[in-house]
Amino acid sequence: MDAALDLPVKTFIEVAEIWVPQGDRLVLGEGHYGTLDSFAEASRHASFARGEGLPGKAWAEQRPIVLKEFDGSYFQRTEAAQEAGLTAAVAVPIFSGKTLKAVLVVLCANDNIRTGAIEVWKENDGVLMLDDGYYGAAKHFEWVSQHTHFPRGQGLPGGVWASQTPMLMRDLGSGYRFIRADSAGKAGLTTGLGLPIPVPGGATYVLALLSALGTPIARRFELWDARSARVGKAGKSAVLADGICARDGALWVGETEEPRRATPWQGLIGRVLATGLPAVETGNAALTQGYDTAVALPIHLDGEVAHIIAWYC
Repeated sequence: MDAALDLPVKTFIEVAEIWVPQGDRLVLGEGHYGTLDSFAEASRHASFARGEGLPGKAWAEQRPIVLKEFDGSYFQRTEAAQEAGLTAAVAVPIFSGKTLKAVLVVLCANDNIRTGAIEVWKENDGVLMLDDGYYGAAKHFEWVSQHTHFPRGQGLPGGVWASQTPMLMRDLGSGYRFIRADSAGKAGLTTGLGLPIPVPGGATYVLALLSALGTPIARRFELWDARSARVGKAGKSAVLADGICARDGALWVGETEEPRRATPWQGLIGRVLATGLPAVETGNAALTQGYDTAVALPIHLDGEVAHIIAWYC
């Protein structure tokens, strides 16, 4: 193990929090705030009605939302966010059919150093167009993305759209499958995670997380397949379909090897599998693969948890 990999890393995402329905409001389920104690305290005392604040807006509008400026917006914790140096947020609603399970909110700080991308792509007239995105210091890559569209099956967003499964792409700057490879390489982007975001009404949304080596979104990504067609109907479980880790390298296994498997309530992935809710875990090395924090997100399709995405930083 390279000791340098264990040095503190300035990550692209500062805060991850999960808001869950309780009656007619969203309340804080769990979250990771690092050293931002004042913002954590403000969040613990907050709740949101449908349409209220960023989590409530994602609930009401039934879509992922990128908010790149808090001043003068509907964001309700602006003062606490500014004191914490937070400047942008992305809210991702997790639906099972028409039922909202939770809203994941991630918040970022813009210090002109952090590079990465959190993108929301939406289908329009038969192609995926950039609905919105937050790119930190990657301004040229942001411009390129705003002027790019993806037919079904093309690039990372188009591949996710065609397969309705999460996808992990490596070596973005040199990968022929990544349409924006040249500008990604110049921005230092190395790894891309794309996932479908099912919402009521049938609109097509794809969320893309693009991670840079210097200020990574995460240092470990895992894609788990929980579809009964993949794992069988004998009992609910999930198998590790793909993954990459700064410490351990490639996480997938060959076709002749038995993949890692998680069962309900077995570790972090098992908790998400059992509850159908996203999870944030901090400070438990056994659950976070030795990293400080882990975020695990379910994708519900056809009434079941079909996939679980996890990232560790």
